[in-house]
Amino acid sequence: MTESATGPSDAAAPGIRLVVCDDHAVVRAGLLALLSSAPGIEVVGEAGSGEEAVAMAAKLRPDVVLMDLQLGAGIDGVEATRRIAAAATEPGGGPYVLVLTTYDTDADITRAIEAGATGYLLKAERPDELFAAIRSAAQGRTALSAPVAGRVMAHMRAPGPQLTARERDILGQLARGLGNRDIARALFISEATVKTHLGRIYDKLGVDTRAGAVAAATERRLLG
Repeated sequence: MTESATGPSDAAAPGIRLVVCDDHAVVRAGLLALLSSAPGIEVVGEAGSGEEAVAMAAKLRPDVVLMDLQLGAGIDGVEATRRIAAAATEPGGGPYVLVLTTYDTDADITRAIEAGATGYLLKAERPDELFAAIRSAAQGRTALSAPVAGRVMAHMRAPGPQLTARERDILGQLARGLGNRDIARALFISEATVKTHLGRIYDKLGVDTRAGAVAAATERRLLG
């Protein structure tokens, strides 16, 4: 695929330049065939890995990168999205990333959106809905599958996690960068108790790492 140019004399608005990223060649071929029937959408590149997608986004400057989440070896779609968003020439500018995946868990959706994805679509969508989402994403507008939108709204309406006083204490020590042994000494509890509380904290915040817990707690203003 090669980059196309639109001259200043063109009367019509330029087409949407798209890079497709999916680690399955058959899926990419199917998407390319499908997108070839969409007026005003031009696929200028296809990537089989997150690293390739990041490089193509920088080189080709497409309007939209259609990004799968699970990409086999190398960085995943979330990290690729984060790098593409971070390299945008101006705040809020493109290329915009539209996730197209089979994964619809709250954790996947949250990670992708927090990484900078403009939209999140499921592969079960109808072609016309995919085309409409690409056009929306190209303008920087949010595009979400109906099931995904429902999950996002439910998450926004849900009350914040209810942490116990002890869990808040441990979170505070975690934010200071202390390990389990030092946290246990500081709070006069056993390391086993610290691990138990950490497991509960992770579950309540929807994370699976210490850094993720601190980041989630900071975002939700749970650290006093």
